Amino acid sequence: MTHIKQLSELGLFDARVPRYTSYPTAPHFSPGLPADTFAQWIQQIPEGSAISLYLHVPFCRRLCWFCACRTQGTSSDAPVLAYAQTLKAELEIFRKHLPQGVELARLHWGGGTPTMLPAPAMRELSAHVFDIAPLAEGGEFSVEIDPNEIDDARLDALAEAGMNRASIGVQDFDPEIQGIIGRDQSFEVTKAAVDALRAHGIQSLNADILYGLPNQTQRRIADSIQKLLSLSPDRIALYGYAHVPWMARRQQMIPSDTLPRPEERLDLFETARRLLVWDGYDEIGIDHFARPHDGLALAARTGKLRRNFQGYTDDTAPVLVGLGASSISRFPQGFAQNTSATAPWKKAIEQGLFATARGHVFTPTDIWRSRAIEALMCDFRLSREELIGSFGADADVLDALIAEAAMRFGKFVTLTPDGLEITPEGRPLTRMAATVFDEYAMDKAGHSSAV
Repeated sequence: MTHIKQLSELGLFDARVPRYTSYPTAPHFSPGLPADTFAQWIQQIPEGSAISLYLHVPFCRRLCWFCACRTQGTSSDAPVLAYAQTLKAELEIFRKHLPQGVELARLHWGGGTPTMLPAPAMRELSAHVFDIAPLAEGGEFSVEIDPNEIDDARLDALAEAGMNRASIGVQDFDPEIQGIIGRDQSFEVTKAAVDALRAHGIQSLNADILYGLPNQTQRRIADSIQKLLSLSPDRIALYGYAHVPWMARRQQMIPSDTLPRPEERLDLFETARRLLVWDGYDEIGIDHFARPHDGLALAARTGKLRRNFQGYTDDTAPVLVGLGASSISRFPQGFAQNTSATAPWKKAIEQGLFATARGHVFTPTDIWRSRAIEALMCDFRLSREELIGSFGADADVLDALIAEAAMRFGKFVTLTPDGLEITPEGRPLTRMAATVFDEYAMDKAGHSSAV
């Protein structure tokens, strides 16, 4: 019996499971979490502590058909500038509730396309943020960069503000595939953006690339990976394209019959993975790669790797505050998410209120199950001693779940003296193994392919 056949018999190529960038996952958040609960959680941040802050800018000059993010297209800067003004007003509400002395371990601007902001608006927004909470010593300020939507003026503004890490979405360099997914971004344009970033002193670079795209072959993905390697990013996220046209209507523009089969998706991933490892990248979790000197690789080697809404991270701050429409915050007490549409978000902010629309208050069970899932996703193993001693797991329930995982996945997992470990051959099953420790219904969320 071949390795692939065994994976198939376990359901890898049919399963649709969460990506586990949170637990519980966002589809299980409940509507109606009060805005004053979000405000109270901010007020309960310890004075003088370091937190992470995420600012969401949900605008793009054009909408890529593959993307499932909540964004809106605009050819004019006017809506983006108006949005930035509201974002500054939201920051002021945040300021009123934030305890004294709080600093930022991480600041991230995401989207959408935050680099649609003109240079003066970037300066105003960054100054506003740092007037409220300065960047901590050794802190990281990262921005998602669209190579088609950046120039020296905007890079000057970001570099002067202290940006020290940039993230570029590549997806694929093949022109035919770019045409099918609505993403026109040549290698030359991408290289010019990378060169400009480095000329501005931004040496830490992340890049995203996708496998499982329409008409993608092993030869084509190998060519894209080799081009990406020539840019020498510090971190690479190799995400599987999630085709969910029932959730992201723009994906209906992509013909389903052009998509690779699940078995082919695994081959595409393996082709890319082998090239990245051959080039000296460390494997990080299920879909990230990092140069050995990078903080992500160091976190993986020292057991400090974590997982949040941006994927794998070396950010260990206990609080992540998300501002902007649809952004999600995480506190020790639970999750809070802003309303997704910009109009009601703006209306709430203009009234001096947070725009919290839904969220989740953690139960004691959530706490230890979340850590069990994160440990599997980050380290491919879990510690019974840690889960019971540090996270309050019920020993009998935990032991039953470990036994269930061992029985379900057979040789692809190993029982250890202190818990459970996923074997290297079983790592494609990691998200499926994590579902054993998830007590929420799988059918509610409409998740993506397990591979």
